[in-house]
Amino acid sequence: MSDRSDWLPVAQAQRPFYAGIDLGGTHIKAAIVDDQGRMLAFHTEPTHAARGPEQAAQRMGQAVHLLTDMVGIHANDIARVGLGTPGPLDLKAGVILKAGNLPGWDHFPIRDRVAAHCGHAITYANDGNAAAYGEFWVGSARSFSSLVLLTLGTGVGGGIIIGNVSVEGAHSNGSECGHIIVDSAETARLCPCGKRGHLEAYASATALILRASETLALGNISGGQSPTGPLAEAIAAGEAMTPILVARAAEAGDGVALLLVLETARWLGIGIVTLMHTIDPAAVVLGGAMTFGGEASPIGSAFIERIRTEVRSRALPILAASTVLCFASLGGLAGCIGAAGLARLEQKVAV
Repeated sequence: MSDRSDWLPVAQAQRPFYAGIDLGGTHIKAAIVDDQGRMLAFHTEPTHAARGPEQAAQRMGQAVHLLTDMVGIHANDIARVGLGTPGPLDLKAGVILKAGNLPGWDHFPIRDRVAAHCGHAITYANDGNAAAYGEFWVGSARSFSSLVLLTLGTGVGGGIIIGNVSVEGAHSNGSECGHIIVDSAETARLCPCGKRGHLEAYASATALILRASETLALGNISGGQSPTGPLAEAIAAGEAMTPILVARAAEAGDGVALLLVLETARWLGIGIVTLMHTIDPAAVVLGGAMTFGGEASPIGSAFIERIRTEVRSRALPILAASTVLCFASLGGLAGCIGAAGLARLEQKVAV
């Protein structure tokens, strides 16, 4: 995630400093960065969501103080703190309205409670937009004027940054890219949100696992005959179906597993074209846990090339030729770095 050898010594850092917190269903991640987005310290701990939001807010506040101690700076050296959380949100009120992976946290005033515990003003953002800003500021899109970020994991998160502005929308739910429609059929797959045909229902890790399980059960790729090969053998041996297992089988030459990866890429390409036609971003960036090893992996390379093929076949030619499609570079640090970056933006406007 982040090795101490990657941390910038405070003597080389450019003030002012900012802290960023990324709240997830399983982990809290926090970092301090300097004015150029370089990391001075990082901390992570389990969310322990079942213990409730107030206890988590307290620990997030404590994390900021822990980080300042690690860096060797005073709390007053932190100009502002950024906080990214799952949605849906009410950004103006600073409230999590309903977070599916944080049961029991509905309508919790998380911005103000974290501010009370850390002693700093909080800039509040959707976690997808925070991650998008991290990639825009110091990540793989740092040389571009705008981007769409898709985070591929349990769901499909999204973030849109245009000219240093995070697209939050009139109702705090802008950039929900995982919920664009890619299949309008009445029989379209059901998204976890309860609606049919959303990108998340086809291109998330959850969706891949479901399609892979269906494929092995029905043989619907191999003409009705039960598939054989590394994926089927691993499942028969008792391994759990995961995107990592699918990728591993594809790398071992399993044609069914490779088709499942490429089918995921096709649905992503369809969704990306809609986003390109709507926003015309300079870059579309793919992040999250399900990137199949990225460009360094043969499967990751095949995955993104299949997306590019779909984009070229569907997008307006000028957009297909001009829009950069690439993998994210910050990994699991994007959210906390981006949250700190959004805090930096708000602080500079306030000053």
